[in-house]
Amino acid sequence: MRRKEYRSERIVVSFDPERCIHARYCVRGLPEVFNPSNRPWVRPDHAKTDHVAEVVMRCPTGALQFERTDGATERTPQENAIAVSVDGPLYVRGDIHIKKPLGETLLEDTRVALCRCGESRNKPFCDNSHKQTNFRDKGILGDDRLMKGPTGDARRLRIIPTVNGPLLLRGEVEIRSADGETVYRGSRTALCRCGHSANKPFCDSSHAEADWRDD
Repeated sequence: MRRKEYRSERIVVSFDPERCIHARYCVRGLPEVFNPSNRPWVRPDHAKTDHVAEVVMRCPTGALQFERTDGATERTPQENAIAVSVDGPLYVRGDIHIKKPLGETLLEDTRVALCRCGESRNKPFCDNSHKQTNFRDKGILGDDRLMKGPTGDARRLRIIPTVNGPLLLRGEVEIRSADGETVYRGSRTALCRCGHSANKPFCDSSHAEADWRDD
């Protein structure tokens, strides 16, 4: 779906509804700009440009993006990080390159939310299906299966959704539990995206036993 654009003289805010999971960071951050009750619901001329850009960058899914007429852009984070949420998706920030199984680029971004319940209709991205399917997970990290090793460009985090299988991670990344108590660092691992692993967020091959399909 084509991004919708909302313009002012100094900034253009774009919105991808397929990646929005209504986290409402934008609405809470600048209600005078982001108000779903208004038409249009985004009015970037109702606040200072810096404030609009700042709130857009809080969007955890990347559904909101911006372009400024002065050329200032969102900086790519120096480190890649994945936050495991309670009963919800994987929130990823960093130099993110999502690849198709054969190597084609699916998306390059700094912010994404990835499905881990296995039911999203917009895989590999979250679409809030975890709420409808009553997905439950406390966001605790299972056994550390990160393996350090050469990955080429270590700053770039390559994420590869395999066919009917896990997310392969290649590149230096930090994975954090929902409560922030546990942190794993490494450069190679596989994360569950079928929702069945007993070692979440890591894959334990349960997708094969469950005959999970990435439809």
